[in-house]
Amino acid sequence: MTTPRSDEPGRRSGERGDLLDPDCPTRQLLDRIGTKWTSMVVKVLAENDPEEVRFAELRRRIPVISQKMLSVTLQGLARDGLVARRVEPTVPPAVHYRLTGLGLSLEGPLSALRAWAETHMPEIDRSNRRNVRAAERERGPAV
Repeated sequence: MTTPRSDEPGRRSGERGDLLDPDCPTRQLLDRIGTKWTSMVVKVLAENDPEEVRFAELRRRIPVISQKMLSVTLQGLARDGLVARRVEPTVPPAVHYRLTGLGLSLEGPLSALRAWAETHMPEIDRSNRRNVRAAERERGPAV
């Protein structure tokens, strides 16, 4: 049995399972949350749930992220309703973040993805090294 394409009768744009369709909900979600930074931020915030985490603490807990990238990531998560942001009117302002219920529901799937990666990355790395060596042999010695 074949699944009708999005341009075929009976198939709505964005319907489940058509990652090639720009309106596919899975594709839209991956475009928004499919970065390593998003996964790291959600993990840190989930570990502190229900407590809020200040921006500076997030920077300390994720030392490999730049201040700008952390800010951009948090803005996107807040815009999408996955993170709540609270600003204390102090000088300088103290900005606090926490996952919303929707954001917290994302931690399970991201945790499963991390577990899969921890189990399978050695195998993927071995395959990658084998294929790189094979490609180098096919090219022959450098002149």
